[in-house]
Amino acid sequence: MRHYSQLFLFMLSIAAYSSLGAYQSTNKNRESYVLQAVRIDRNLSLSGNLSDPLWKLAMPVELPFEIQPGDNLPSRQKTTARVLYNNEYLYFGFDCADTDLTQLRAHISDRDRMFNDDFVVVILDVYGDSQRAYQFFANPHGIQGDIMRTGNNEDSNFDTVFDTEAEINATGWKAEMAIPFKSLRFPPKPEQEWIILIGRNYPRESEYIFSWHPLDRNNPCLVCQGGRLTGIRDVESFTTFDLLPYVIGMQSGALRDDSDPATFETGAVRGRVGGGIRYAPNPDLSLEGVINPDFSQVETDAAQISVNTTYALFYPERRPFFLAGSEQFRTRLNMFHSRMINNPLAAAKFSSKTGKLSVSYLSALDRESPFIVPGQEGSSSIRSSLRSYANIVRTRYDFGNQSSIGAMVTARNFSDAHNYVGGIDWNYFFGGNYTLRGQAVYAYTKEPNDRTLFSNTRRFGSTEYTAAFDGQEFSGTALDVELEREAETYSFEISYRDISPTFQTQNGFVTRNDQRFVRFDHQVMFYPDNGILDRARIFHDGGFAFNHEGIRRDLWMSVGGSLEFKSQTRVALELMLINKERFRGVHFPNIERVEFDISTRPISSFSMWMDAEFGKFIYRSRVPETGTGHELSAGTTIKPTSQLAIDLSYSRSRLTSIARGNLLYDGYIARTTTVYQFTRSMFLRLIAEYDSFDKAVNVFPLFSYKLNPFTIFYAGSTANLRNFPGQEPHEFSQTERQYFVKFQYLLRY
Repeated sequence: MRHYSQLFLFMLSIAAYSSLGAYQSTNKNRESYVLQAVRIDRNLSLSGNLSDPLWKLAMPVELPFEIQPGDNLPSRQKTTARVLYNNEYLYFGFDCADTDLTQLRAHISDRDRMFNDDFVVVILDVYGDSQRAYQFFANPHGIQGDIMRTGNNEDSNFDTVFDTEAEINATGWKAEMAIPFKSLRFPPKPEQEWIILIGRNYPRESEYIFSWHPLDRNNPCLVCQGGRLTGIRDVESFTTFDLLPYVIGMQSGALRDDSDPATFETGAVRGRVGGGIRYAPNPDLSLEGVINPDFSQVETDAAQISVNTTYALFYPERRPFFLAGSEQFRTRLNMFHSRMINNPLAAAKFSSKTGKLSVSYLSALDRESPFIVPGQEGSSSIRSSLRSYANIVRTRYDFGNQSSIGAMVTARNFSDAHNYVGGIDWNYFFGGNYTLRGQAVYAYTKEPNDRTLFSNTRRFGSTEYTAAFDGQEFSGTALDVELEREAETYSFEISYRDISPTFQTQNGFVTRNDQRFVRFDHQVMFYPDNGILDRARIFHDGGFAFNHEGIRRDLWMSVGGSLEFKSQTRVALELMLINKERFRGVHFPNIERVEFDISTRPISSFSMWMDAEFGKFIYRSRVPETGTGHELSAGTTIKPTSQLAIDLSYSRSRLTSIARGNLLYDGYIARTTTVYQFTRSMFLRLIAEYDSFDKAVNVFPLFSYKLNPFTIFYAGSTANLRNFPGQEPHEFSQTERQYFVKFQYLLRY
């Protein structure tokens, strides 16, 4: 269609014009802020109080800038940092002064659960290309956090091994980190020079952040603005060999007949042994494999309301093998979602980075392959016992600051079917504030020939192909392009997406096809200098969508704003002024509604949030109609002590027919998570959940002992219960139950 091609050319012309004044990669902070690591001849004894005399050899640097909410103002508290290293470890030491320790926010928690506390952070870009960076955290109790940063995206699922100790004293608190060089991947050079950022989080009436060097709010590239870490020599020849064996015992029970609670049967106690291996001959190369892996869901998925949803729900990956290095396989169109590898017999990974080029490969043999069959107005989710062989290859070439071009190929092979997908993607950062990113993909599919597995005969657009598994072969394409400007005051996004009716990516998560849509998003930021607000924002969002027959499917426009107050309180309001949609042949011209969000964290022991939408919604039944109602989610976290945390959440959805006045649906999901952290390594957790739609109760107790992210002991159970027809409202019968004990130990050589 002509206007789509014109839009695409317009976006490219903006990119070409703006690149004339392209941002120079030379950063003044690299010249002015240089931290030299001092070599020592033995391992430090970590005490948390910087008492080892070797710390006196390190050059202390201060963190004098408040970069949030202030714009490079003087820091409110004094912080100093030091760095040492030897053949095995990179050490960081921090001395954090605090003139009012009664306001200190510090809790004893599981790792990666301390990001609302006071903490210190070190960000390391070991390749110096502003593409990926390690982020290491420690709070005043020595609780660890680690994140992999890719561009401006942060992945808190990343885990690696490092040591921390911390101590609270009369004048503040101190912390020490010991990061093994084996936990980092860096270029094989005799002398390393890395980009480094050092910061301190100081949450009080606002969430203050202090920095070693100033930051420019108008520059969206955080890592680009780091200083330099120099002086690290002769640490390039590490070989890492990890073994990760595990043993698990379990007993399961379930109903023979889902409709009869009297048919519950308890199975025999079973054992399972397996493990993984990782070999990294140098920091640039890594090979991993697992045999008979245990991918049990210790972190349970929270239930989601699906009563008025026609597309498959997205659940994040939680399995350790797939989480490690997952950022390397991430693309805009989600060509690979590892939970589509459901029950693998074995899996293997390979990754390499040589200079600016990185290559990653993943392969798995899945014993129970699921399917998502996308459509224009909904998708179908199918479970199966079919075996498949999945292969994913990803390459990426990095250039400039946060710029790259990549390619990805995925393959899923069955005995009589397959799905092959290949595409290129790009990310071009230019002009200091602009990014042109996108992805173009081609897919070829041969369906299984088994209508007993899936017999839905809905057509893919106006083509001759149906969704049923009848052995048809077809191809499809997808294109996603976005131009973004990110700056201190004015930012915008213009995006275009085109997915053909027959596009499928069976290793990925694309639930909707047969669409062409354009979206415009603008926002203006304000930074009031007063004692009430830290930041204010007004925004506009709008767009339209057509299918491949040229029929308009959606048209929307909204305006809104948000205010960030002191006491770490944020309030946002969005008005959907225009919302027109065509669904199942019916045109709905007036689906206006209001969205309201609020979150607050005024004190260390309490926080709460709420998201709510009120107004008109489409009831997406076989005979759709307009209803009035709301969708609401709210939650609170209460921490009565530094070791006890109670999370409460509640989600509700209600809709009433406008034409007939009757209730179409009304229900909620309530969930509570209570955790008592005995020590940094040991906790007891209880999750309880009630789903009123299914009249189901789920209970998940868990005991955990964790020496590091990979050496763990778990003992727990899962219990699912339901209120069956004919039972009293308070009566519940078991539908599923499992007891399990697991021990896993990391052996590193």
